[in-house]
Amino acid sequence: MKSLKCILLIVSFSFFSCKSDTKSKLTFNVSLSDSLSSQKYDGRLLLIIADNDASEPRFQVSEGLNAQPIFGLNVEEWNGNHSYNFDDSVFGFPYKQLSQLKPGEYYVQAVLNKYETFNLSTGQQVKLPMDNGEGQKWNISPENLYSEPVKITVLDTENQSFDIVLNKVIPKIEEPEDTDWIKHIKIKSELLSKFWGRDMYLGAHVLLPKGFNEHPEAKYPLMIFHGHFPSDFGGFRTVPPDKNLEPDYSERFHVNGYNKIQQQEAYDFYKRWNEPNFPRFLIIEIQHPTPYYDDSYAVNSASQGPFGDAITYELIPYIEKMFRGQGQGWSRFLYGGSTGGWEALAVQVKYPDEYNGCFAACPDPIDFRAYCLTNIYEDENAYYAKSKHKTMEVPGHRDYLGKVSATVKDYNHMELVLGDKSRSGGQYDIWEATYSPQGEDGYPKRIWDKMSGEIDHEVAQYWKDNHDLRYILERDWSKLGDKLKGKIHIYCGDMDNYYLNNAVYLMEDFLESTTDPYYEGEVDYGDRAEHCWNGDQENPNHISRLRYNSMYVPKIMKRILESAPPDADLTSWRYK
Repeated sequence: MKSLKCILLIVSFSFFSCKSDTKSKLTFNVSLSDSLSSQKYDGRLLLIIADNDASEPRFQVSEGLNAQPIFGLNVEEWNGNHSYNFDDSVFGFPYKQLSQLKPGEYYVQAVLNKYETFNLSTGQQVKLPMDNGEGQKWNISPENLYSEPVKITVLDTENQSFDIVLNKVIPKIEEPEDTDWIKHIKIKSELLSKFWGRDMYLGAHVLLPKGFNEHPEAKYPLMIFHGHFPSDFGGFRTVPPDKNLEPDYSERFHVNGYNKIQQQEAYDFYKRWNEPNFPRFLIIEIQHPTPYYDDSYAVNSASQGPFGDAITYELIPYIEKMFRGQGQGWSRFLYGGSTGGWEALAVQVKYPDEYNGCFAACPDPIDFRAYCLTNIYEDENAYYAKSKHKTMEVPGHRDYLGKVSATVKDYNHMELVLGDKSRSGGQYDIWEATYSPQGEDGYPKRIWDKMSGEIDHEVAQYWKDNHDLRYILERDWSKLGDKLKGKIHIYCGDMDNYYLNNAVYLMEDFLESTTDPYYEGEVDYGDRAEHCWNGDQENPNHISRLRYNSMYVPKIMKRILESAPPDADLTSWRYK
């Protein structure tokens, strides 16, 4: 019996050795052109294979049903002396291996997402993609390298190898110019520069109120619109819609001519902004991209540094001084949706005296017992719901009728292709970069194994103590309750595409059951409303999402009149 076991072991070892030595049926050899070979590059090399030429392959990467194959690997000190091979050893999505690609015609493109080296104040050295004015999007980031798309035919009958040459550089993005209404500012953050070991900047687009120049005595309240990286101040247009604009179709909202609707709403906002009785505010949209994402989540974190302090104590006072803001907590208000919704609530909770109210629409998970469909404290695996006799993959995206188009594993495996060590620039990775403790290597600790989905409950406990907003409120309500009374407003569709309403339910349970003091805020839901529902019960989502900058103003004015201190300036900015 003993010898039989030995024979079986030998046979098994030989079988698997032979499998690993088998050459890939399909390979791609990626090299640099002579014009790009003089430098050495660190980064993530991506190979994208699209089954159509509707756009370049680099613009067709997604996790949904239209996902196109993509494969990724790290490169270090790469120059023209060697090339990189993509074969079955390189992990991909939605196919794990190149050999799974079906026969047919494809368009192939390679992109190098370049990394820079950061010497952190914590003592570690990390390599990450620096934002270059694009909002942390690898497929349009200036100075990234890419190849022209090449059409190929994949056969099922023979081994094939293709050569791909990176020969182009993504050009610089032009910064927006100031107008009479909109100003653009950028400041060096001393706090962030110290953490990252290099100069780091914060920016903002500032919308000025009517009469700003004519009323130099006025000092204004401040509305802070949180969200993803804004290239300019959005939703404000001083001229009527373009009559010659070719109507488009919105796949997301199933609406014809949505581009014209957007222009009309932007022009309507401009007209409201100029009405005699419209309150005079400053509105800002902040630019705070990090090497991990298009924005920092506006709080301090172990791996991204003190973004919360930098925004609250450096950027906002600078803007208020430059544009005559009131400069006091009673006059500052936070709002936003999705990422911006989480940020609005988180900033209000973590800086309760510096802001006077938040309006958080469709916020990212605000209770990690409902981290979308995962309870990170009790579940063992984020990708699979398991029982004694069955295992089911956890959904990650649905429509308002419940139709699922992607799973949590889909999102995470695609991110793993785009970058390891939380470097994909994707949604789950930025949650890690924000919420996780810093690992010994300087990168965020994983909340779960990116390949298998197995959850690390020690990391989950750190998340709970530092960034689970419902838990923090419940834990600290005796200290925070009086400071936050009347300031919390949360809105979410009950068919949110990412199941974010589940965490809002749990938050509402706490807020409504807490009476010492009662929170005196608002939680509301949209019937069958998908992601980005923001509290508008009268208009469809595709309209209400274009009205963030005006829809909360009546509630903000009510809050100001009820809560401003006796010596507050309530007159200089309320001119006609």
